Amino acid sequence: MSFPIQGSCQCGQLTYKLFEKPKLVLACHCTECQKLSTGPFSVTAVVATSAIEFTGELKEWSRKATSGNINSAKFCPECGNRVYQYNPEQPETVKLKLKPINLPEDNLFEPSVHTWVSEKVSWYQLPDGVKVFDKQR
Repeated sequence: MSFPIQGSCQCGQLTYKLFEKPKLVLACHCTECQKLSTGPFSVTAVVATSAIEFTGELKEWSRKATSGNINSAKFCPECGNRVYQYNPEQPETVKLKLKPINLPEDNLFEPSVHTWVSEKVSWYQLPDGVKVFDKQR
């Protein structure tokens, strides 16, 4: 796969270029991520801040996580798509929520880690060969 690759929010107002592969891709099964994704889990790609470039307007929303960390989220003010999350105490990474568009290979954003499986919906079967954590990694 050649970089950069591009992605956008649903309406296209916000775009990004990703210049290298994610450090880690994980699926989070916590109830907050179930709300976020309106599904059984949320997929997040941990990306170095220096490896991604955003263009367009973003709005921000924050909440305090059960760990005590601040979980800040950036989203498109037009379509509402969550773009990324970040911890203000860890500015070197962002947790990208938007899948790139038109990738020739779709496994770049395949989770290798599943976390918060203690809150996993009962009907979802975890794939073989992934790391699994009952709570926050």
